[in-house]
Parts: sequence; C-alpha cells; structure tokens
Amino acid sequence: MTTEAMATPTGAVGRLARVAPGLSALLGYRRADLPHDLIAGLSVAAVALPVGVAYAQLAGFSPVVGLYVSILPLVAYALFGTSRQLIVGPDAATCALVAAAVAPLAAGDEALYLSLSITLAALAGLFCIGASFLRLGALADFLSKPILIGFLNGISLHILAGQLGKLFGFPVEAHGILPKLVEIVSQIGQTHWPTLAVGAGTFAVLALSARLLPRLPAALVALVVAGLVVALLGLDSRGVAVVGAVPAGLPELKLPHFSLDLLDDLAGAAAGLALVSFSSMMLTARSFAAKNRYEIDVDREFAALGAANLAASLSQGFAISGADSRTAMADASGGRTQITGLVAAATIAIVLLFLTEPLRYVPIAALGAVLIMASFSLLDIRTLAELYRLDRREFALSLLATVGVIWVGAIQAILVAVILAVLRFVQVTSRPRIEILGKAEGLSGFHSVARHPGATTEPGLMMFRFNAPLVFFNAPYFKQQALAAIAAAGPDLRWFALDAMPLTQVDVTGYDALKSLSQTLRERGAELVVAGRQTETAEWRSAKGLSDSPIAARHFPTLRRTLHAYRELRAAADHSATGPDVEQVPGSADEREESRTSFDTDEH
Repeated sequence: MTTEAMATPTGAVGRLARVAPGLSALLGYRRADLPHDLIAGLSVAAVALPVGVAYAQLAGFSPVVGLYVSILPLVAYALFGTSRQLIVGPDAATCALVAAAVAPLAAGDEALYLSLSITLAALAGLFCIGASFLRLGALADFLSKPILIGFLNGISLHILAGQLGKLFGFPVEAHGILPKLVEIVSQIGQTHWPTLAVGAGTFAVLALSARLLPRLPAALVALVVAGLVVALLGLDSRGVAVVGAVPAGLPELKLPHFSLDLLDDLAGAAAGLALVSFSSMMLTARSFAAKNRYEIDVDREFAALGAANLAASLSQGFAISGADSRTAMADASGGRTQITGLVAAATIAIVLLFLTEPLRYVPIAALGAVLIMASFSLLDIRTLAELYRLDRREFALSLLATVGVIWVGAIQAILVAVILAVLRFVQVTSRPRIEILGKAEGLSGFHSVARHPGATTEPGLMMFRFNAPLVFFNAPYFKQQALAAIAAAGPDLRWFALDAMPLTQVDVTGYDALKSLSQTLRERGAELVVAGRQTETAEWRSAKGLSDSPIAARHFPTLRRTLHAYRELRAAADHSATGPDVEQVPGSADEREESRTSFDTDEH
C-alpha cells in the first residue's frame, strides 16, 4: 500500500471526514505541531477567559455563561471547520445583536431571556447548516466590505453607549444609542466616583499592559489587577458593583420554555444574525488563510458556524461567531492546527470547574472598560477614510449602514444593510458601463473610444459592448443605450456588432430586447451581428427551442473575425459595383487570409 493511500481516510472514516473536515486533520495530526498548538491554546484561553466574562455581560448574562459558550463551540468548530487558525466564541458584535434581539421579547424576565437566547442560537445554527447544504457560502460576499464596515462601526457605537453607565456607576434604562446618551448626560450628577475611578484605572492598565507586557493579554491583566484592588481595598462594600459568586461546574441541560408566538420574531432575528456573523467570520478566516497560504471552503465554514452555534445552544448560552482577537492570538503564538482550539477549550473547562472563586471580585466597571476597548477595535475609521478617497458612493453606503444602526437599532439595521446591499447590486448591474469599441494605435485588441480619443472605428460598423449579463432588470437600459448609439451612427450604419463576451447570461426579457433591436436595425437597412460565445449561444437557443428564430444571421467567434468579415463583405460589394478592375482597398489580402485561419485564437 502506498503512503498516499495510507494517508487517505477510507470507508466509514472517510465518509465522516467528508462531513467533518477537521476530523481528517485530527486523524493525520503530526506530533511536531503539538508543542506549538499547546502554547497557542494556553494563550488563546488567557484571552478568552476575560473576554468571555465581559461579553456575557454585554449579551445580558451572568459571566459564567460566557465561559460555557467558550468550550463546546471550539470543539464543534475543530471537527467541522476548514480554517487552521480560526477561533470561535463570544464576539462583541454578535453579543450586541443577541441582546438587541432578546431583551425586548423577554421584558425583564431572566428565565425567559435565557430560553430565548438558547433558542436564538439554535435557530441561527440551523439556518447556517441549511445555507451550507444549499451552497450559499457566497453570501459571505453579499454584504460588501463598505456596508459591513459601516454596520460594525454602528455596532461599535451601540456597545460604547451601552457600557458608559457601568463606568459612571448608574443604570441606563433607555434603548437606542441616542436615547442612552441623552439619559447618561441627564444623570451625570449621579456619578459614583469610586466606580468611575475603577473604570478609569482599568483603562490605564489596559494601555500600560499593551506597552509594558506585550506578551500577556491586556484584558486578562486589567481584570486581575482590578479584582485585586477591589478585594484588597474592600471596594465592593463601598458600592462598587462586582460580578459576585460564579458557580463552578458545567451547565445543566435544560430545554427552553417560551410562547410559540415569539418564534417568528426569533426566526427573523436568527436569520439576520446568521448572515452578519458569517460575513464577519469569513473576513477573519480568509485573511488568516491567505496569510498562511491555504484555502478554506466557505460552504463548509457555514456548516461549521452552524455546528458551533448549536453547541453554544446546548451549553445553555448565546450565539457565537469568529473571534478576531483570539484568532490573532492563536496565529501570533504559533498555532498550526485546530488542536489550538481544543487546548483552549480544555483550559477554560478546567478554570470553570476549579478556579471560579477569584471571579467574584471582578468589578462591573472593569468589564465595561474592557468592552469599550473592544468597541474601539470594531470602529474602523482608517478603512472609512480609504473609502472616502477611493469611491464616494461606497463611503456614503458605509455611512448609511452606520446611521441605520444608530437610527433603527442593531437588529433592524441588519435589514437596512441587506437593503443597501441589494440596492448597490441593482445599481451596479442594471446600469453597467456601455462602450463603443475601436482600434487604438499601439494596442492590440479593441478598446473604448471614449477612453482612447485616438481610437478609430470602421465606417459602417459599430462594435457595441454591454458590460453585464442581459437580464430583466437591465434589458430596457440595454435597448435604450443601443438605440441611442444606432441613432448617433447615422444612416451609414450597416453592421451593429454586439460583443457577447460580457453577456454571461441572457434571460427571456434580454432575448426579447435583442429581437426588438434586430427588427429596428432591419428597418433601418442595417444588421445585428454577434461576436463571441458562438457555441454557447447556439446551445442556449437549441435548449429553449429557438433554433428557427435567429436574432442575428451572422455570428462570429471574435470581434477581430467580425471586422475582417465586414471588410471582406464591403470589398466584395465594392468590387461588384465598380467592376473587376477596381483595386480592393478595405481588407488587405493578408487580413483576409488571417480571417480564414484565426477564429478562437484572436484577441477578443
């Protein structure tokens, strides 16, 4: 048996590996990777512990729930994911969305809040798995980067506004970014100064730790220092709110209980949550895959995120996503495989079983400071400035997505982001660039005469390019622009040559537009000619039963072949009109010979 055959899983194991890609990596694990993965896993756990505690607060839960959802989801992703570095777990944007979706439905009922959150995570997981079976991984590209950046900027402001009250030591009851800010300003006189001092000190430790102790997770150092200060000075007895007792052990499995009338609201929120968390996760996964020179499977990543969310639901927790900071830590610490995630999960489980007592002294203000710093990491002003320089329309779309979060809230803003994405898609594809082509001196092929003022066109021949598929929502625009070009060409037009290469798809409406255009040209004494996609067009017409209804009598493989054929036709017409002794100027003998021999190899 060859080495290759031994390395390939067979039988039941092979089938399981196709369902769970991570299993293949585990079965073929190299011992040389273990020291690197162990160190990286411990480093990831050091970041995940304080972040999990803080993000649980953001999602509206006891800190221990943040640890619950930092264990099983890592195991699930290790089995089903295709990224070697990606770490999943509580995520600032996802937690903010969970709180925004569940809080209005729970109306202050803690048991109902937990049940709804568990169900939301399960529904989001099922949506992700269903999308994977339908091969909808391309949805990761649906929310364009400008729209996603704008949305996350809005979520950043949403988190910031929600944590300011914890820093000042008073509750904030208002919903929405602007109402919260108004309430904070109105209550500023009620500031609890010891709490504010703890929060400000936490910011200082976060900043100093990043400079003086770059190898240690700043959030972990800050929370340890804040907890020690509270414990030593007895600040909890002076009104500084703390986490309090954290139960040790693993969560008890409970089925969620809630009114089925709320299921529709949860399903809508879960679908939006699945789309946003997957799009955000893929930005992280793709960037680290590119850095480490390997490929990921977006459809399987959808399933892996779904499995991780189902695991979070079984953990009696909330929905999770890809985690930027923990993934960066895994990569920077030398993690090579998803064993890193398994080591991190085991470490967090040990802490949860035996080391929860110190968590009681962690001040809520310190958690708020950590979350505010996390919100700053989501705020991407640099990319926004780059968008302003590159494309003002994309910049405006990004700002609209941010305004959507501020104006209508995080959950409703998902719909705003989707609508913006659809509008952007329609705008790009329904009004594509139109080009009249000609020959530019010193350049091979054919080029836009608008971009090359010196380009020349053949008298009586117009080469027309429509840079998009010809379908129902742009067919009227195509016809309008084509008729305008025909009118501008004047009565001398004989051939209207349509470049078919950009027409990757033509639907029934597009076909009707071509038929109408062909009829208009015939009435003017001209002819519609098609260049490119000759075989595809013939197969499409045959499949649709349109073989006896040609749009164009002449179809050539390339634009160059079209030009040569036109010159030959004009030369033959001139020869017939003037007699055999007249010199044939249009189309030299060399060109005519080339037109007979160069079909598929010509530059289009």
